[in-house]
Amino acid sequence: MTWTQIYDPMGNLALSAFMAAIPMIIIFYLLAIRRTPGQIAGAAAVTSAVLVAILVYKMPVATALTATGMGAMYGVFPIFWIVITAIFIYNMTVETGQFEIIKNSIASITDDRRLQALLIAFAFGAFLEGAAGFGTPVAISAGMLVGLGFNPLYAAGLCLIANTAPVAFGGIGIPIIVAGQVTGLDTMKISQMVGRQLPFLSVIIPIWLVVLMSGWKSAMEVLPACLVAGISFATVQYLSSNFIGPELPDILSALATIVALTVFLRSWKPAKIWRFADEKAAATATKIPVYSLGTIIKAWSPFIVLTVMVILWGLKPIQAVIDAVSLKILVPGLDKAVMQVAPIAKQSTAMAALYKVNWLSAAGTALFIASIISAAILGVGLSRFCNIFVKTFKQLTKPLITIPCVLGLAYVMNYSGMSSTLGLFLAGTGSFFPFFSAFLGWLGVFLTGSDTSANALFGNLQAVTAQQVGMDPVLAVAANSSGGVTGKMISPQSIAVATAATGLVGKEGDLFNFTVLHSLTLAVMVGLMTYAQAYILTWMIP
Repeated sequence: MTWTQIYDPMGNLALSAFMAAIPMIIIFYLLAIRRTPGQIAGAAAVTSAVLVAILVYKMPVATALTATGMGAMYGVFPIFWIVITAIFIYNMTVETGQFEIIKNSIASITDDRRLQALLIAFAFGAFLEGAAGFGTPVAISAGMLVGLGFNPLYAAGLCLIANTAPVAFGGIGIPIIVAGQVTGLDTMKISQMVGRQLPFLSVIIPIWLVVLMSGWKSAMEVLPACLVAGISFATVQYLSSNFIGPELPDILSALATIVALTVFLRSWKPAKIWRFADEKAAATATKIPVYSLGTIIKAWSPFIVLTVMVILWGLKPIQAVIDAVSLKILVPGLDKAVMQVAPIAKQSTAMAALYKVNWLSAAGTALFIASIISAAILGVGLSRFCNIFVKTFKQLTKPLITIPCVLGLAYVMNYSGMSSTLGLFLAGTGSFFPFFSAFLGWLGVFLTGSDTSANALFGNLQAVTAQQVGMDPVLAVAANSSGGVTGKMISPQSIAVATAATGLVGKEGDLFNFTVLHSLTLAVMVGLMTYAQAYILTWMIP
């Protein structure tokens, strides 16, 4: 039996939009005001969404629960599978002592704090965002900077702001992949569009960081290095996102930046070494071990193997072969059980519900194989390998609850028509919607702490609203992701991770004040860029 979506169940679009927004209001209140843990906030929000779908939208109980379950399953596979395998590789480098060598190999390039911030907060943080995401880069990079002698507040704040440029392609491209899944749009086109927005931010972020650290005059002393970092990152980010896909822009851009800066700093040095005014002399005299090239390559080998495997998995000929063994399940009770109607659909359309278990072609599988190869290189035996994996799983028990809850929330909102109601209401902004589409992404990441979750929550809403106002849906969904990255630095989850990594627990308010103005300024920039691309620079839309 087919159930038809209703977009104005209350007979008043504003009131219907309010009812549809209840799950958003709940998650905002729990995360932003009550500072409730993500897994609890996610569970409360998805529960409220199911209740609204059933009681207000009159969605059949079984259909609502099935839609929620399908979203939750996508949260487990392929998304959580990528998260656990990526962090597993990182944990393996830590457990074997190789990560210490990685850290020192970067820190040994320069003892100038401004340049260390570029290498670690900007470049290496982006690499970790690309490989793992979900809070890992800020925690690791901030901890490294504090270990090098940075003021904890600056270490945390700089890493949060630096994490702007890579977030949309974090976790092997998961935010873009999820955006494609929940909207039905071509993932490659979304990747291309985001790759035609974020590089503009990537160029200026290194300068932004150094100005924040040391002031404009001091930043001009290292302007050449800032330009090398920003331009190298932005160039590779654009090329990889437009011609390879969403999985590798962060990893390749970060590696290009690290290499470019390292080579550049061999022949160029700032006129004077800069450190924080309150740094103790002892803290600046830390001796860093000197390693052989072979030792450094071995330490970096897990991430080198990871990059190679992801590249191979993304090649079309290989992808065609390994994707052939996927299990495709038409979800009973949901597939063709929900009917979309005008004005959301041009004609009445039964929504498909296909759950694809691409167990071999999934990016997480590529990472797991990379972990096996890395274990052989690092001499990790089977027993230790299993112990580290179990430890990683225990470390991620809370995300294992949070991610499925947020994906379940997104799916039940989409299948019930709640997202469509909000989209129709937001269409009232008319020609100004391209500007506000970036702020919708900003709000989503502020609430959830994740560009992936924000795309799951608001991706379909963006696409629906874009269709209503005559905006290209690909641009709107891309703006959700690009605008979302500017909200990452002020999300309660990100701030909690940063304060925990730098010993600032209890001073979350200080860190929020440190980043909020930068967050809003960057969000305005993305909004203006999106507006220009919607009406003036339309040739930039793929």
